[in-house]
Amino acid sequence: MDGEALPSLPDLLPGPTDPPLSVLFCGVNAPALTLSTGQHFAQPSNRFWPTLHGAGFTPRLLAPSEAGELPRLGYGITKLVDRSTARADELSHAELRGGVPRLIDLAGRTHASWVAFLGIGAFRVAFGLPRAGFGPQEGLRLAEAHVWVLPNPSGLNRRWSLPALIAEYRTLLEATISENR
Repeated sequence: MDGEALPSLPDLLPGPTDPPLSVLFCGVNAPALTLSTGQHFAQPSNRFWPTLHGAGFTPRLLAPSEAGELPRLGYGITKLVDRSTARADELSHAELRGGVPRLIDLAGRTHASWVAFLGIGAFRVAFGLPRAGFGPQEGLRLAEAHVWVLPNPSGLNRRWSLPALIAEYRTLLEATISENR
């Protein structure tokens, strides 16, 4: 893109009539195709939408164009870094760390119960936690939100099958349900 800045994909956050956020899903950044469609997780190979549905977050499989339904269900979407790249590993460590203050502010403003970070490598760098694993991050809060690390649903992340992604995301859903009992 010759140094030309791409537009940013807006966060998907609750409106005044939506319930408080149960989970704010935080991707690393938006790929160019996602920006060109204006829709979150729009790449055909991305498994975010099938994973959310399979894990039980949504009552049916949503298309990226239906992402606006998520806030009514208590879920939002953001990203750590605004800059678009083909692959998340093209981002610098400074860019990843630089996105943390905005994420903390967003978690506080939305009163999210959980921030679910999608991608372990970027999370480890951004938060300076080189040994962090998947699942809840005990002792780490973003504003008042608990933090959970999930596998990145990108089609480039083939270490995780769709059934494995679904199982991992379901553990977060179960934690949110037990927290609200």
